[in-house]
Amino acid sequence: MTLYQKLQTSKSEEDVKDAYIKALGLKGYSKNLIDIQTKEIWFEAKESGKVSTYAMFTQLMHYVQAALNQGEYIPPFLAVIDTQKAAIMKSADVIPFLAKKTIRWGKSASSYTQEALDAISAHIGTHFVSFKIETHEEEFIQTVKNAIRSGDIIRTQITPNNLKQVFDKWVQMIGMEIKGVAEEDYALLFFADIMNDGTVSTHDHLPAELMHKNNAPVFLLAGKVYELSNKEGYRQFWAIYHRPPKEEYRDYLLERRDSLIPLDERSFKGAYYTPLAVVDKAYDKLTETLGEHWQKEYIVWDMCCGVGNLEVKHNNPRNIYMSTLDQADVDVMKATKTCVGAQRFQYDYLNDDITADGRIDYSLTNKVPESLRMAIAQGKKILVLINPPYAESGDTLGSEAKSDVAKTKVAANMKDYSYATRELFTQFLARISIEMPLAFIAMFGTLKYVIAPNFEKFREVWNAKYLGGFVVHNRAFDGLNGNFPIGFLIWKTDQQNRSKIVLTEITAEVLNKSANPTGEKTFYNFSQKRSLNAWIKRPSPNQISVIPLKNSLLISAKS
Repeated sequence: MTLYQKLQTSKSEEDVKDAYIKALGLKGYSKNLIDIQTKEIWFEAKESGKVSTYAMFTQLMHYVQAALNQGEYIPPFLAVIDTQKAAIMKSADVIPFLAKKTIRWGKSASSYTQEALDAISAHIGTHFVSFKIETHEEEFIQTVKNAIRSGDIIRTQITPNNLKQVFDKWVQMIGMEIKGVAEEDYALLFFADIMNDGTVSTHDHLPAELMHKNNAPVFLLAGKVYELSNKEGYRQFWAIYHRPPKEEYRDYLLERRDSLIPLDERSFKGAYYTPLAVVDKAYDKLTETLGEHWQKEYIVWDMCCGVGNLEVKHNNPRNIYMSTLDQADVDVMKATKTCVGAQRFQYDYLNDDITADGRIDYSLTNKVPESLRMAIAQGKKILVLINPPYAESGDTLGSEAKSDVAKTKVAANMKDYSYATRELFTQFLARISIEMPLAFIAMFGTLKYVIAPNFEKFREVWNAKYLGGFVVHNRAFDGLNGNFPIGFLIWKTDQQNRSKIVLTEITAEVLNKSANPTGEKTFYNFSQKRSLNAWIKRPSPNQISVIPLKNSLLISAKS
């Protein structure tokens, strides 16, 4: 019979005590004013589940206060138990508070005052770990046994491996209780919460901040204070998890904000984290292609840098300009001290500083640093290093399609690019071709712009010489489904039309999901006219009975 089953048959408080004593395997215990006493732990027990955990701990604290006043022994742990629930906490978390002797207790432990209940509840809220016995009796039993054996209550660490699971639980237990906050801001508040020991933040200048108001946690974001509608979920969450995360994980966890952004928003913004193993391969390929000293010789602009992980390998940050759509990303980079010497700024590359007729006018926003403007104007060697969004608009792409994703100022002026106007990453290339017509480009992206028939018109307009690169399995990137290659391809562009560069094929190194090389692959650019599914000319309507072909391969669904 399980502990829970045994508790449901109990008829008195003594039955409850005995059930827990047996389940926990307690040795050397006694039953006195304190319901169960051992050298390691004191228990307050109730015969039903009607008394709150806070009230039971308040009664138990009455005895702890008395022992403290008389200089008597206090065990390392305190626990409360009944037929439905149980909780445990470390005595060390409450002794300094009780030592102040500011609480007005009642005449007895069971006759506690409301003032005592309120004071104890406010203090112990994040210190005890609670369990619902019906569903988590094994966890409770193991936690108590581990505490007795190790001398500590072992809370779960937040690591890169469980970040998403912890975030999902945080949203369920805390995020949904924050009044008035938008779903897309959950990740910012989550990081403000976990990067705080309850009093002090691990990082300065995070986009959001954890604060306290009337002894309750509140969040500050963009100058607005957000309060919790229910604090119990907050207490329960931080009774399970340890905060802040270990120091070696902190910056990396902040850099993974992209993985916590809602999928629709992430697809629109292209917030897909570039794994550091892939970044290493990209820098190796740049050195192989552009020369050993490329980091000194080239000005680098990443206009969709996210939180900057594509630049963390660069050894000359003074040559780097990093812009991103979200100001929150800039704040995270500053908090984590990512590329401190670089120029980091918020900028909407597909909309900012673009006039109605498609010209670039930096005075419209004055966001682009003057030094970068001068480098562009003077024709300095500029490398655009980007992992841009892969989102495409259209009505035939299913749930992933975004009907408004291509409605940018850049797209409004891409009259010569045909179908490629729908794709965000080719919009970046279109603006770059106007703004920096002789730039070098090192870009992560799908291979549509190299081989897809619908992008043939784009290839006729965009003039660039292929210098080298690799393709890597898309599963190396979190959040990308399916099975397809992502290319990191390096180009020397020439949009001044000195001579048309005909792209017939490219050969790239192949990397697997672990970013290890497995060979080479050649990709060919064939004219759409040579495609097998397009060579039959559709006949004019007539009275002759024929097979209704949609193209050379498919029969039309409509006769």
